[in-house]
Amino acid sequence: MKLSAKNLAPRMNTRFVLRPALQAAALIVALLTVYGAAYAQAPLGGQPAVPFMLIGPDSRANGMGDANTGMAEDLNAVHWNPAGLAFQYDRQVSLAFSRWLPQFNADLYYARGAYSQYVPGLQSTIAVDFLLFNLGQFVRTDIQGRELGRFNSFEFAITGAIATQVTDDIGIGAGIKYIQSNLGATADNAGGGVGQTVAFDISALWKPLKLKIGEADLSDRISFGVNLKNLGPSMTYNQFSDPLPMQMRFGLAGTLIRDEFNELNFAVDYAKQLVRRDSTGTGFDRVIPAIFTGWGTREFELSGGLEYWYDRTVALRGGYYFEPARVSNAIRNYFTVGLGVRFDIFEGNFSYVLPTQVNNPLANTLRFSLMVNFKDGKQLLGIKPAK
Repeated sequence: MKLSAKNLAPRMNTRFVLRPALQAAALIVALLTVYGAAYAQAPLGGQPAVPFMLIGPDSRANGMGDANTGMAEDLNAVHWNPAGLAFQYDRQVSLAFSRWLPQFNADLYYARGAYSQYVPGLQSTIAVDFLLFNLGQFVRTDIQGRELGRFNSFEFAITGAIATQVTDDIGIGAGIKYIQSNLGATADNAGGGVGQTVAFDISALWKPLKLKIGEADLSDRISFGVNLKNLGPSMTYNQFSDPLPMQMRFGLAGTLIRDEFNELNFAVDYAKQLVRRDSTGTGFDRVIPAIFTGWGTREFELSGGLEYWYDRTVALRGGYYFEPARVSNAIRNYFTVGLGVRFDIFEGNFSYVLPTQVNNPLANTLRFSLMVNFKDGKQLLGIKPAK
């Protein structure tokens, strides 16, 4: 057993690492911005299937610009970095809902539920996650435009994940997903039908308990994460197939200020889409080659944000999400703000998207998520409470 009551107890101190941590974050942002400029002349990789698999499901991360790969400190690690589950021992439940692209009034929405629990016999934490993305109702017509009926389109994914600590400060995790995409009826509907496939996540998280860089003591204050997401065969429909939205994600997170009542956290994420189509737009590189050839395409994401907690009860958040202007015409560049409230075992989080341009389809997107933490990790570990 790698854990003790001492490990679980909160570490409260008044050390400030603001300057070195901000310098590190600024350096990373600068390097990635230069990296993005270099990729401006690279070819586009192309649009993958089931892009809903990249939507961040929780309002906490969204309030920080959709950056959580290096933090991953609650159940929502299932999406961002399954290895984060390795450091979690309490049973948790998470629920989320949001109308998607609300300004279009197209009845688009996603709903999500997840559960995690530490299993002493495995010395691991397991989790299950269900995500539904509703695409709305469509009218089916014949070649003369006469209505033949209506149908609903939707997509969903069921994920199972497991994570364990290999050392006191390194966790590894993996996830397996069943993904189904229902675009409509197949009869006389070229390109329609139902597609299904499986995918995998492979991840790691390092939360150094002892780390000193120069005069800066970063022990138990910083974490680094990596996650290879959506690794799997293409989504095959009635008459065609498309690659999955495979990504390599890197994340850095840390605590800038921590004392008895105040805590200021930051997170920075970089995500590279590993999809590469040919010049016709119909063919594409298969899974293993795409892991390497995908780095030669233009699509990437850069996001980051700050989170301030007062007395670990009320949180304020802000962040920014960036894609290069030549990728999808910059429609996904936006600021985010968020609010979090904790009461006993409950935590409610809200976030709101503030677009950087007019007529952004993500404008007015409000997200809500609820977390229930049963705080029973010590009991599951057999650690008796202090008298």
